[in-house]
Amino acid sequence: MSSAKKSLLFGALFMAFAVCIGAFGAHGLKEIVTGKYLETFKTGVTYHYYHAFGLLFLGLIKTQFTEIKIERSLWSFLIGILLFSFNCYFYAITQIKTFAMVVPLGGVLFIIGWISLSYEIFRKLK
Repeated sequence: MSSAKKSLLFGALFMAFAVCIGAFGAHGLKEIVTGKYLETFKTGVTYHYYHAFGLLFLGLIKTQFTEIKIERSLWSFLIGILLFSFNCYFYAITQIKTFAMVVPLGGVLFIIGWISLSYEIFRKLK
């Protein structure tokens, strides 16, 4: 499967997950979790959406500019969502600090993904 197709597929699936998880947080979680834990959950959902949109964006870029490599950004966003957003979710629900400690790794991957994309655009579209 091409990297554009993978990115579009994962982007669409992760958008669906973000909607489901966001709905769970808005309707099912607010009675159970309060304060900073609810904010942490919301932060996870927000970054989940941003980077699911990012995956769709990568796929569209690749279809228009086939010479741009998106694989590093694609995997950085995917793994970043899992490490950042999903650990925000787990931490908010369980309040186990270990989950919170993994979140920055996901943030670093988000940064790597965006910098990699910037580099590829700069390198290929001079």
